[in-house]
Amino acid sequence: MKLAASAWEFRYRFWLFGAWFLVCFNGGYGMDRRNLAVAVAKTLCGLAGRPARDADIRLLFFAGALLTGLAAALRTWATAYIRPEVMVDGVVHTHTVVAEGPYRHVRNPMYLGTNLMAVGYAFLASRLGGILLIAGIVLFNYRLILREEHELREARGEQYERYRRAVPRLWFGLRPRTAGTERAPDWGAGFLGEAFFWGLAAALLAFAATFSMRVYFFVLGASFAVYFICLRIIRRKKRLGSNT
Repeated sequence: MKLAASAWEFRYRFWLFGAWFLVCFNGGYGMDRRNLAVAVAKTLCGLAGRPARDADIRLLFFAGALLTGLAAALRTWATAYIRPEVMVDGVVHTHTVVAEGPYRHVRNPMYLGTNLMAVGYAFLASRLGGILLIAGIVLFNYRLILREEHELREARGEQYERYRRAVPRLWFGLRPRTAGTERAPDWGAGFLGEAFFWGLAAALLAFAATFSMRVYFFVLGASFAVYFICLRIIRRKKRLGSNT
């Protein structure tokens, strides 16, 4: 448990992720003014023997938006099985081992999705900020995973150990590694829980299409508004469920 996240870190993980984004974007551009996508485009085009054009840079931002959309889709698939009330909760749920949907392919689809989002959003940061963003998110996710694994091992014992041995931690296997059941996903709940990630993808897509930070921040601000509305709905559903 030495490297595992603390209970406090797990509880406030959303805000810690947000704080790290601010550090990497604001602090990153404070020390390195060159955008990562521009630097990558110029390097790749230089190897091809031609100067980078706006279309080349735009293509990288579209790739980042695509990665973020893939992250949102993966997380939505996962949340459709575990319920958004569990996804936003501040404690690890150990009453069962979920081995359905994406959990048949990878043990931590939520964290894999967050890692993909970090890679996609790194193109919007500076060179230094992008590297720090990816490294920090991946490291923090790893520490959160260690905490969840420890608590699941303590609570579920051999049941979790069998699942852990069968399914990769963060590598998405193309074929299912465990037997499934007929349990159906709740896609409405999945989209409710992951509306913010879809908003992040939309904001990056809007920037790729317009190269306008004003448009980007407008869509991003709307995403935060949607997130807090969805969070309120999720918490209300959780209270109603606990009273029935």
